[in-house]
Amino acid sequence: MAGNLTRDEARERARLLKVESYEVALDLTEGDERFESVTTVRFSSTRPGSATFIDLHGAHVRKVTLNGADLDVSTYDAEKGRFPLPSLAESNELRVDADCVYMRSGEGLHRFVDPVDQKVYLHSQFETADAHRMYACFDQPDLKATFQLTALAPADWEVVSNAAATSVEHLPEQTGKHGTVQAARRWQFPATPVMSTYITALVAGPYYKVTSEHDGIPLGIYCRASLAEHLDADNILEVTRQGFDFFHKVFGVRYPFGKYDQLFVPEFNAGAMENAGCVTFLEDYVFRSRVTDAVVERRAETILHEMAHMWFGDLVTMRWWDDLWLNESFATYMSVLAQAEATRWGKGAWTTFANVEKSWAYRQDQLPSTHPIAADIPDMQAVEVNFDGITYAKGASVLKQLVAYVGLDNFLAGVRDYFGEHAWGNTELKDLLGALERTSGRDLSSWSKEWLETAWVNTLRPSFTVADGRFETFEVLQEAPADYPTLRSHRVAVGLYSLADGVLTRTKRVELDVVGARTTVSELIGVEQPDLVLVNDDDLTYAKIRLDERSLRTLVDGGIAGFTESLPRALCWSAAWDMTRDGEMSTHDYVKLVVSGVGTVKDITVLQAVLRQARMAIQQYADPAWRAEGLSLLATELRTLLATAEPGSDHQLAFLQAFAPTATAEADLAIIAGILDGSAVPEGLTVDTDLRWTLVHALVVGGRLDGADIDAELARDATATGERSAALCRAAIPTAEGKAAAWASIVGGKLANHIARTTVNGFQDPHHPELLAPYREKYFAEIGRIYREWTFDQAQTFTVGCFPALLIEPETVQAAESYLAKEQPPQALRRMILEGADGVSRALRNRAKDAS
Repeated sequence: MAGNLTRDEARERARLLKVESYEVALDLTEGDERFESVTTVRFSSTRPGSATFIDLHGAHVRKVTLNGADLDVSTYDAEKGRFPLPSLAESNELRVDADCVYMRSGEGLHRFVDPVDQKVYLHSQFETADAHRMYACFDQPDLKATFQLTALAPADWEVVSNAAATSVEHLPEQTGKHGTVQAARRWQFPATPVMSTYITALVAGPYYKVTSEHDGIPLGIYCRASLAEHLDADNILEVTRQGFDFFHKVFGVRYPFGKYDQLFVPEFNAGAMENAGCVTFLEDYVFRSRVTDAVVERRAETILHEMAHMWFGDLVTMRWWDDLWLNESFATYMSVLAQAEATRWGKGAWTTFANVEKSWAYRQDQLPSTHPIAADIPDMQAVEVNFDGITYAKGASVLKQLVAYVGLDNFLAGVRDYFGEHAWGNTELKDLLGALERTSGRDLSSWSKEWLETAWVNTLRPSFTVADGRFETFEVLQEAPADYPTLRSHRVAVGLYSLADGVLTRTKRVELDVVGARTTVSELIGVEQPDLVLVNDDDLTYAKIRLDERSLRTLVDGGIAGFTESLPRALCWSAAWDMTRDGEMSTHDYVKLVVSGVGTVKDITVLQAVLRQARMAIQQYADPAWRAEGLSLLATELRTLLATAEPGSDHQLAFLQAFAPTATAEADLAIIAGILDGSAVPEGLTVDTDLRWTLVHALVVGGRLDGADIDAELARDATATGERSAALCRAAIPTAEGKAAAWASIVGGKLANHIARTTVNGFQDPHHPELLAPYREKYFAEIGRIYREWTFDQAQTFTVGCFPALLIEPETVQAAESYLAKEQPPQALRRMILEGADGVSRALRNRAKDAS
């Protein structure tokens, strides 16, 4: 994110201006540092004679002309990214001639050189406010305008933008302004419909492409040439077609942006970005090695999420970033609904949602930085840290709960009215609520106050008495902490499950509204006590759930393996994990639960999530005196499961991927080494490129391999992914010298974004926290400088990734508190440090619980 526009500044500029059009001409043939950007903006002013500013960050400005008069370029502030515009007329034409900078941080116009063939690839990433790194613009979501692009590019490049090119002119070899000599092509694109600057886009380079068509919509799939052999375009196109058919049916508005390109681009910072008609994706979604179906399912959800944004976010856009959730929560909910209703994953998509998305939301909602879904965003720095589990997953969970309240048909009717009324415009929360109230006939003001305008997550637990084996009383208790005391209205189902012949079967289900601190469930009085009581069965509401003592013992003693349905099993796994995180269940018991039940989990997404959580619990929440035993217990079970898994199955691969980072004993490391060198490969397992790196990393952490071995592996895989994997492994070398080298490369600030991230991940190795002890003081000594000098994404990678989270000691919390008290850092930085310290505090509490 460039600059830090405030909400007040944006409101004032929106009152003053109406932007009509951008014409942007780029020359991408002029070297590897900068590119020429010439922008013509036409806009009107409601107050002739007033002044404003246009956004342009880090550029060399040659000439600026407003209404035919040259402006003084010395007034430009490149660091703040603002060029002042004095004495506006009623109707204005502004021309800005500048050289802009290619980025290596994943923000603005990012430039990448493929190590395989030395070919150059560009992609833009403008959300939240980085369009003005590529062209001069009024970079805020409510100043929509048409966007017309012309790009001069090398002759062998494809150029893709929001609209399909109307002409491509072949030019002979020529000398550019800066002396570059090469053949080129000029790509001319038509003006788009009105859109926000942050969803304009440019992707360019010698991309490989696959084209198709569906329902009159031209479709394109793009990736780097060196990845072309791995692009499974048929699967991507299948999900794309299913998505369009579903959204056309439920939204009642056809896709509004003509063609639809999906581009898998290198060194992308996020999962994907909803540029109108030009959607960019993390290229890890081009699978060059075997992945489990959990990863394929995640890619499908991402495809559908970005497609939903074409309506939620692109056609109708939030006025300001306070209502970012109007984009992200809806796209998340609608993508899972589409996946459940229109793809092969079916209702299992809701199981994944319960186990993955909601787990993310519950964690985020209990941090000291928790905030309402409809957040208060005073400036751009505040929104950057709000792309979080509340804005995405909690918001989607609350929408799912709203659907249970008003009915799906009424909900979708309200959405159709919302699109019809606000197409091509900007909205606020009240606009959506008004549409939903009209179609549902319900007053949603109290619902909004409870769910959208308050923070934290409630806890629901069963409370009952039993006489002669039957419930004498039964209540659902609702809890909220003193700092966030809101007790909400929850639509829930209470399920009773009995265990017979190793099978847990639901014997009764009661659906009701839970309101206030205590809600009586009269339908269960007199009913026989089952082996397990599951509050929030079917996952209707957003709340943490607790298990009573008998239910928990049923699961820990092996009953977790008895479910025949995936959703209640996932809900029980989630409940156990929440209880462990909150210190109500010991890590010992949680690991025992995992070891006893994980072998029966058929849902691959749930399986991989549970195994990750178990490893984290042992490494961070377990009594340190038991940690080695806990890792051994989990590794032993995984070793057994790996040996008995169906050859070639997803489960076989998942068990090995989980076993590698838990392998610390010499016998376990020997198994890893045998798989890597080919002497002991399990039947049916393909040890492909990415799996080799997983095994190499485990052996580096275990002290079996060193820098020379990493170099040798990189020689086998001299690709961009290989370079990232090698960086991860080098930073994980378990020596003081290895950590010092990794730290120096991180704080040097010269690493490209993806190399920086993997280096940070390798540096923070949970198996050797003692090697990180010297870096707590160094972290707090560097953080202020880094936050001031680096781009936001780069600074966030360091702030979050290098926080001394693995030094689980009171001194870490004290160091964070001391830094915050002394330095009074900006709010976004303060938030990230508070979140890191809260994680250490939670781990300290849980270790004390586990040792008791």
